[in-house]
Amino acid sequence: MPKYVLTYHGEAGPMPDDPEIMGQVMAAWGAWYESMGSALVDGGAPFGASTSVGPDGSATANPATMSGYTIVEASDMGAASDIARGCPVLENGHTVQISESIDLGQ
Repeated sequence: MPKYVLTYHGEAGPMPDDPEIMGQVMAAWGAWYESMGSALVDGGAPFGASTSVGPDGSATANPATMSGYTIVEASDMGAASDIARGCPVLENGHTVQISESIDLGQ
């Protein structure tokens, strides 16, 4: 079954300091992961600081617009999109990009 990488896009803010709010955030993610069942391959992680390396080898710090990822298995792009529609980042006005991972048979 094909794998899809869901990447989260939007300016990542600081993690909540309030334990109750953090608990609500974690519960939302846990519920989403649970809703995927065996389709969840890798729950992923949030991203922090970002740097780009250019063709000449120079590095430039960037604002982090990609804030995290998750990897899922789905029958097709439509099914992967259905999974992405439940992602908690959407509640913050962020978007989820869905990219099929191409199996090179290695």
